[in-house]
Amino acid sequence: MLMYDLGAWMPNFPSSMRNPPPQAKGTSSLESYLDTIPEVNTTSLAIFQGALFPGRGLRSLGTYPDEHFTEEEPKQLIKAFQGRLAQISQGIQERNKSLPIPYRYLDPCQIENSTSI
Repeated sequence: MLMYDLGAWMPNFPSSMRNPPPQAKGTSSLESYLDTIPEVNTTSLAIFQGALFPGRGLRSLGTYPDEHFTEEEPKQLIKAFQGRLAQISQGIQERNKSLPIPYRYLDPCQIENSTSI
C-alpha cells in the first residue's frame, strides 16, 4: 500500500532525475524543478514496469508461510511476536477511528515482511 500511495503520483516517487536535487533550501524554481524530474516517456516506462511486474502481493510483517523451525521455543517466540504485532495493529486501528484522516503507515498489517522479491 505504501509504495502505491507514494509512487502513484510521479513527483513523490520519480523513477529518475535528470539533475541533482537542490543543495540549499529555497534555491529551486519551477524551471529547475521541471529540468530535474524525468521526462514523460521515462515515467511511462516506470509505470508500465510496475504494472508488468507487480510482485507477490503484501505479506504482512510477522507472516511466515514457510515453516523453518520445528523446535517449540522458536515457535513460541514467533507466536509472541505475532501477538504483539496484533496488539500494536489494534491500537493503531482504534486510534485511527478518531482521526479525520487515518494514519496507517506504521500499522504492522500494512508493513511488508520483507523487501526481497
